[in-house]
Amino acid sequence: MIVVMKMGSTAEQIEEVSTRLTEEGFKIHLSQGVERTIMGAIGDRTRLEALDLEALPWVEKVVPILAPYKLVSREFHPADSIIRIGDQEIGGNRVHVMAGPCAVESRAQILETAHAVREAGATFLRGGAFKPRTSPYSFQGLEEEGLRYLAEAREQTGLLVITEVIDARDVALVAEYADVLQIGARNMQNFILLKEAAKCGKPVLLKRGPSATLEEWMMAAEYIMDGGNYQVMFCERGIRTFESYTRNTLDLSMVPALHALSHLPVIIDPSHGTGKWHLVHPMAKAALAAGADGLIVEVHPHPEKAVSDGKQSLTPERFQVMMADLARLTSALDRELGEVSKCVK
Repeated sequence: MIVVMKMGSTAEQIEEVSTRLTEEGFKIHLSQGVERTIMGAIGDRTRLEALDLEALPWVEKVVPILAPYKLVSREFHPADSIIRIGDQEIGGNRVHVMAGPCAVESRAQILETAHAVREAGATFLRGGAFKPRTSPYSFQGLEEEGLRYLAEAREQTGLLVITEVIDARDVALVAEYADVLQIGARNMQNFILLKEAAKCGKPVLLKRGPSATLEEWMMAAEYIMDGGNYQVMFCERGIRTFESYTRNTLDLSMVPALHALSHLPVIIDPSHGTGKWHLVHPMAKAALAAGADGLIVEVHPHPEKAVSDGKQSLTPERFQVMMADLARLTSALDRELGEVSKCVK
């Protein structure tokens, strides 16, 4: 439920309401605006009646949240959430591009890619050190060695690092090296992993499962936020449909839908969403036109030699062309691309 305080409520009055709710077992989240304070309370609604909060002169109203997702809901947090990562902010007027290979294959490969995508305008480096693969015989990733290469690339370029964690036992290790933890599509409803990611203190990029509904996706995000981590971003990466030409069907309707229902930022993955490199550029533009807060794109210096997902990876040259196009588009949309501001070697 939401408790709306009257304009001019004092800190003591807000604290009194918060204390009453806490004593009844509610979890409290404060959203303090310029004029009003809104208090989100998660707990047993039947216990609210005994409190009779609306009898207090400084409480304007108490509004129940009917949706099953509470913390994720825009009712709970009317303003857009801004996720602060290092010196970057996601969810505001700036559009951020996360780019890099599907898998970290070697030190030379990830460093070459990192310098190339930074030069083109990316602000985050993506790359998988742990790789969940459909076949047990496929490349599974370099694991901690790959994480060290990603950290070295961050030192050299200033790019922030996003990488996938696939096992709850590896959350602490990945969080030691990464700036953002990615929960992949296959793990969207791995609730043990979601709960562990909530404890790590790092922002989480939550990908949509290939067959997940909007509500199921939002409830997965609710697990992370309920665990105390409010730094969550949605990532649409395509869903499974009857279409076989593309790898998945990139559901861009989710961008305005999520923005209407939730306060969390929305990132689009046109690489997994299409599975074909020549579709990445046009779908990236479409995603920004739909209002996406950022993109996550696969880039490889030699896609034809990639150990995974070469067909959907852009070359550095094609990525640079796309970024120049996106810069013009964001300007037309009265937005701007993020920039790397950190001094690098």
